[in-house]
Amino acid sequence: MRSPVLLTAAACLAFAAAPTAHAAPPEPVGGPLLGSTGVVVSPLPGAPALPAGLSMGSWLVADADTGDVLAAKAPHARFLPASTLKTLTAVTLLPLLDPASTTVASQADAAVDGSKVGIVPGMRYTLDTLFTAMLVVSGNDAADALAEAAGGIPHTVELMNAEARHLQAYDTVARTPSGLDGPGESTSAYDLALIARAGLAMPEFRHYVGVIRSTVPAPHHKHFEIYTHNRLLTTYRGDIGVKNGYTVRAGATYVGAATRGGHTIIVTLMHAPPNFWPQAKALLDWGFAARGQVEAVGSLVGPAVPETHAVVHASPVVAVNSEHRSAGVGTDVPPWEIVALAASAGILVAVLTRRLRRRRHRLSLPPL
Repeated sequence: MRSPVLLTAAACLAFAAAPTAHAAPPEPVGGPLLGSTGVVVSPLPGAPALPAGLSMGSWLVADADTGDVLAAKAPHARFLPASTLKTLTAVTLLPLLDPASTTVASQADAAVDGSKVGIVPGMRYTLDTLFTAMLVVSGNDAADALAEAAGGIPHTVELMNAEARHLQAYDTVARTPSGLDGPGESTSAYDLALIARAGLAMPEFRHYVGVIRSTVPAPHHKHFEIYTHNRLLTTYRGDIGVKNGYTVRAGATYVGAATRGGHTIIVTLMHAPPNFWPQAKALLDWGFAARGQVEAVGSLVGPAVPETHAVVHASPVVAVNSEHRSAGVGTDVPPWEIVALAASAGILVAVLTRRLRRRRHRLSLPPL
């Protein structure tokens, strides 16, 4: 007969893996004007004009401090996210995984399509290295390895979709942890801004998206250097990073933020041309100039689920330290029950702790 603890763990795991379908509200999230498929802006006298020649399918400029949307074009139009989806992967997994823990890369991780940092099957990596590689050089192999460390790619994708619903990012459907094109996968300029704002309230997220240069271990006790793909992080005054992406079908995608004078502006671009950097810079410039000179056309909303006031006494992270991603060797308990117990306990505790953290840190964006 199975123990009550294991039965509870299995039940919790089944709940966590429940279907992710969730109907969006009948009105556009953030305000009725954000349902427009054109440009929406409400300038006051003397406000700066929007930059000319914006060629993206959709874009948004928001004040990260207040949540005010300053201007947007088709902010809820759905597009493929490309690697900007890694921001959701990070926001989902950072509260659940201990960056100091380690995991061993698999052949499947290393063989993933698209951009890769070059992890080696059989090598042990810290999760800190994998978070860095995923967010600095957009390593799809690093994203998959993190997902496996969190309980597997399907489970991680379920967690990502649950996190999107929690943030009210209802345009977002994750199919992969890396942002590789998947059937039905989507996000929007509005949702990317919501996800980025939630991430920027997390010190760990702010750290990783702001890294310019780092190293990754290689065989024979060697290392190789990686350098950020975010051009504005090194060229735009006050830039604090976030994420860009590209696939042929998605086009270029981007979500970025900069802080000047104690104020932070978020800009998102969807279905943009490959050289979108001048347009992203122009929108950031406009956002700083227009702050206080335009009326908000909408808002970046808060999470949908009321935050808990429960006191959590356990650790919110899942430690990973295995030669292979299997459990139960040398034990009388079936491996799947150990996995269920660890995964469900980690998830339940992490969700409670994450919401408490968000309550303390939301909008606490320190100036550069």
